[in-house]
Amino acid sequence: MEEKNKAKETAEEKKERDLQVTDKERDQRRWYAIHTYSGYEDAVARYLKQRVESLSMGDKIFNVVVPKEKKIKIKNGKKKIVEEKVYPGYVLVEMNLTEDSWYVVRNTPRVMGFVGPDPTKPTPLSQEEVNYLLSFISDNKEKEMKFRIDYSAGDLVKIIDGPFKDYEGKVLEVDEERGRVKVAIPIFGRETVVEIDSLQLQKV
Repeated sequence: MEEKNKAKETAEEKKERDLQVTDKERDQRRWYAIHTYSGYEDAVARYLKQRVESLSMGDKIFNVVVPKEKKIKIKNGKKKIVEEKVYPGYVLVEMNLTEDSWYVVRNTPRVMGFVGPDPTKPTPLSQEEVNYLLSFISDNKEKEMKFRIDYSAGDLVKIIDGPFKDYEGKVLEVDEERGRVKVAIPIFGRETVVEIDSLQLQKV
């Protein structure tokens, strides 16, 4: 009987030791991507932060981020700054991967799972991926932002300002970096391509 108990204890101790080794090996501060229901990225980040606080998991889950990019949106001749999600449907989490932290993240409302070939063994993002995604978080000056223009190739537009005012034409190309649009307009009976500031256009 004692031998059986000893064998049982040894098996349990071995299991516990193996688990500790696994946790120790994985106990590294890394970034992971989690898949969420589309449109619920901010809600998931908020829920997860609340769970981290209420469950005292701040020593294992450090940051929860929804990567966003600031852009200058041009619509109806008006300009405003907007934030767009870089990867809709995904949230980044910086954490020490343990059984506890995995459970907390995985069971957060609206979370579909970790990104990776095996959702039970999350794959950390590479440093290059992390650097790229986190670069969107830093505040950008307006002149460094991309323009978001509500025009696309084929749209019919009217020029409302500048030397070609009142001409109508078709959009050929949009340059979001510079906020410029190439438009084909009829001049002297021939189609001519001109480059117009997006603020000088409106859809027909």
